[in-house]
Amino acid sequence: MRRTLENRNAQTKQLQTAVSNVEKHFGELCQIFAAYVRKTARLRDKADLLVNEINAYAATETPHLKLGLMNFADEFAKLQDYRQAEVERLEAKVVEPLKTYGTIVKMKRDDLKATLTARNREAKQLTQLERTRQRNPSDRHVIAETELQRAAMDASRTSRHLEETINNFERQKMKDIKTIFSEFITIEMLFHGKALEVYTAAYQNIQNIDEDEDLEVFRNSLYAPDYSSRLDIVRANSKSPLQRSLSAKCVSGTGQVSTCRLRKDQQAEDDEDEELDVTEEENFLK
Repeated sequence: MRRTLENRNAQTKQLQTAVSNVEKHFGELCQIFAAYVRKTARLRDKADLLVNEINAYAATETPHLKLGLMNFADEFAKLQDYRQAEVERLEAKVVEPLKTYGTIVKMKRDDLKATLTARNREAKQLTQLERTRQRNPSDRHVIAETELQRAAMDASRTSRHLEETINNFERQKMKDIKTIFSEFITIEMLFHGKALEVYTAAYQNIQNIDEDEDLEVFRNSLYAPDYSSRLDIVRANSKSPLQRSLSAKCVSGTGQVSTCRLRKDQQAEDDEDEELDVTEEENFLK
């Protein structure tokens, strides 16, 4: 009986070690995965700032560079949507399941505590039985034997329950580890697969920027204020002598027409003044 009790105590100690091991390492895994998710979320926020700055800069640039940068920013913003989905999935599929092990470990510790209580009761009864045997009173010896048997049955029943509980715990632990890490790998693969597609499109947008066209636009912008005046000079110098003589006649003819018009207007005014004078004289004579 004493050997059996020692074996049970060794078993209980081993189970305590297993539960403590899960409590420690699952807690560390939970904290690190949670930090990983927070870092990913912060990376998403920084990428959003980068998208805004690229768009702001693109608005000040030449046409092809502007279009390329804006297309790149659109692809990069799309990637952040995938990153947001990654954050949400990691939180739900990895961090939360690890958090639940805090409650699970607490329940297993309660089971261990109940087992230890039963074991301690059995050990106490065994000690009392040994003392009673040494004193050798028959009635007390029978009572002690009865109490010891009852304590041994309680301890045995509790041990079987604990063994079943720990077996289920170990089975569920291994299953959960496989599920959690499989989910983590799947989520990361999905994100990086989408990221590869997006980055490929973004790379192509940057490569499609026409440097020569934008450089020509830039050079023209340097001389934009003088462009019209220089064009007028070129046009004037390119006229033939005949065109210049025709232009001069047109100018001269315009001047003559204007002079004739002025003379006719002046003559009309003089005639009107004479008529007024004649009319006034006739009225006066009357």
